[in-house]
Amino acid sequence: MNNTARLLLVDDDFHLATSLGQWLVEVGYDAEVASDLQQARAHLSGRPFDLIITDLRLGGEDGFDLIRYAAKHHPETAVLVMTGYATPDTAVEAVRAGAFDLLTKPVIDDELMLAIDRAINHHKVEQENEALRKQLDRRSGLESILSHDYRMMKIFDVIDSVADARASILITGENGTGKSMIARAIHHRSSRRGGPFVEVACGALPDTLLESELFGHVAGAYTGANTDRVGKFELADGGTLFLDEIGTATPAMQVKLLRVLQEFEFEPLGGTETRKVDTRVILATNQDLESGVADGSFRQDLYYRINVVNIVLPSLRERPGDIPLLADHFIREAAEAASRDVEAFDHEAMAALQAYHWPGNVRQLENVVERAVLLGSDRVLGLQDLPPEVLGVTKQDNREIGFSTSNRAAAPGQSMPPVASGTVGRSLREALEAPEREIILNSLRRHAWNRAATADELEINRTTLYKKMKRLGLDDPRLQYAM
Repeated sequence: MNNTARLLLVDDDFHLATSLGQWLVEVGYDAEVASDLQQARAHLSGRPFDLIITDLRLGGEDGFDLIRYAAKHHPETAVLVMTGYATPDTAVEAVRAGAFDLLTKPVIDDELMLAIDRAINHHKVEQENEALRKQLDRRSGLESILSHDYRMMKIFDVIDSVADARASILITGENGTGKSMIARAIHHRSSRRGGPFVEVACGALPDTLLESELFGHVAGAYTGANTDRVGKFELADGGTLFLDEIGTATPAMQVKLLRVLQEFEFEPLGGTETRKVDTRVILATNQDLESGVADGSFRQDLYYRINVVNIVLPSLRERPGDIPLLADHFIREAAEAASRDVEAFDHEAMAALQAYHWPGNVRQLENVVERAVLLGSDRVLGLQDLPPEVLGVTKQDNREIGFSTSNRAAAPGQSMPPVASGTVGRSLREALEAPEREIILNSLRRHAWNRAATADELEINRTTLYKKMKRLGLDDPRLQYAM
């Protein structure tokens, strides 16, 4: 029994409430009495209460108004209804409004004390669970973003500040720095965490398909559109939409994005019905949008619309102090996944990891660590377990590629360079495949098989790279571990 609890009795029968209040004080409770909503609110604003006991008929006022008021303004206070006009429907309605239980007058003393004790204890458990949930939500999305760097600490503070803001957020940084993880962290730490998180890679789709992906389409909008389709903006309604690689959007798509970000309404592709959504938008890019605005490739008004809050992620080479922390985390993950007994890198290997410039950032580090765990033979990994590029070793490949690398015409008086015998009787495409394969393979190796970084170096988009890898036989995962 919780006899130290503070109770507020609200009943328009003042004498009955006073008599009950005196009895509750006699048995050890701290009880006060109010006869209407105004008095009840005055008491609640003056001091905290553990429980409100209220009638549903308060003269010309409705006790449900008090229940809803307490639930909104004093969630720490439980509510117990005690009325002489109860029906099953009334009880259900009271519970839905926020009351713990409903008792019918006249109430037996022991029954009332048991109900008071249960209501207060149950409410305290709910409050404790809510506090724990908030603590977990605070960590949610950031527990896998490991860093001791002061710049990342500032970013974590920004995430806390803007998590519940409606404004668009622009995340910028090199490939592999964790833009998607930051977007998810913002979503999970916001009040929208119960809603969907939808991610779209804008650079992976042509303009027409991207419009359909974002806004949906109606049947017959284009060839193959046989049924209506809901777009990502609608799927993310009530949650968060993450638009990655926004810098690749065409001018036409930028106009459509500007409108939906301003008004949160759009029409599906091929349709005329305007649809409204409540979607929080987070955008990301590895491109310099300010330069895009300057050269006209990116709309200035859209840039100002999306750049309300800009989170700039530092590259891994700017925070080498995080590499031991990240490497240890990736070792544990890879070792568990592969059932390998691996503990750590030795000092020399860790020094090499910290000295490397990491063009693929955290994503590349994860790949390098996973490779070392899979190929290493000892519990402690050393320099011999790191790929050549991390060690600064230039790998010379002297294999015959069957193609002359000179593409210049012979100057007057000079002879043309000889045509490699491997190209005789072959089509131009067949002759070009060998050097093309070699160039892509070497780039993949330099970037620890990071396809995004490889595509950036070769100045092609990832979709084109995937198609070329498949055509040239480079999509075999065993190639990643071939020296």
